[in-house]
Amino acid sequence: MENITNQVFDSERALYAADGLIVEDCTFDGPADGESAFKEGRNITVKKSFFNLRYPFWHDEGVKILDSVMTPGCRAALWYSNNILISDTKIHGIKALRECSNVKLCDCDIISPEFGWSVRKVDMKDCTAESEYFMMRSAQLHFFNVRMKGKYSFQYIMDSVFEHCVFDTKDAFWHAKNITVKNSTIKGEYLAWYSENLTFEHCKIIGTQPLCYCKGLRLIDCEMVDTDLSFERSEVEATLTAPIVSIKNPLSGHIYVPKVGEIIRDIEGAEGKIIVQKGCCCA
Repeated sequence: MENITNQVFDSERALYAADGLIVEDCTFDGPADGESAFKEGRNITVKKSFFNLRYPFWHDEGVKILDSVMTPGCRAALWYSNNILISDTKIHGIKALRECSNVKLCDCDIISPEFGWSVRKVDMKDCTAESEYFMMRSAQLHFFNVRMKGKYSFQYIMDSVFEHCVFDTKDAFWHAKNITVKNSTIKGEYLAWYSENLTFEHCKIIGTQPLCYCKGLRLIDCEMVDTDLSFERSEVEATLTAPIVSIKNPLSGHIYVPKVGEIIRDIEGAEGKIIVQKGCCCA
């Protein structure tokens, strides 16, 4: 392994096709404004470094980025790369992660619109994120203790698990398939429309018109707050632990709830059962 310490790089492809580097306390910035510092590299470890230039990690294999900073000027930082670890790092450039696989992120601060498109096998733990279209068309995600704020998150994702997370995000989980969310809080309008095989377990769900046009929807001991016009045209099995504002036209299944403010049935074929747990069945 070659060690590079306390240097400044601003040229085009400054460390192109490197294999076996440890880079520490370095700066990627300067008047030459060069792109693609580590393109086509292998076995790269970066520590305590500063990135303010575009596209540093493209087509790389085996990357570790530790205790570093990627500014808004560091656009599209990691694309088409595999086997990545990012820890204790600020990731603040747009489109920071795309078309990558086998990625681990821990203790990171992410401010990146369009982050995580078309990625596979991503473990994220103890991170914060602000984004729009976060993780779109990705699969095999496992998030633990992630706090996220934004819009249009987790659309078209598949085969993923989220635990102990807090998401404040409009239009989340649209068209998502085979998803489990446990012990989490999800706040935002129009949650998870058109999803398939989506399960919420011991979650708090907040916001208007959630969980419509769903197939194979399950809620296990969940609380729904300020959720009106819920479950429209959905196939649903749900056990709710708190009153709900309104339920509209569930297609099939059963919804167990301690109290419901309004039940709306104004189409044919909406045959889902709404069962008030104190013994009143509102069919």
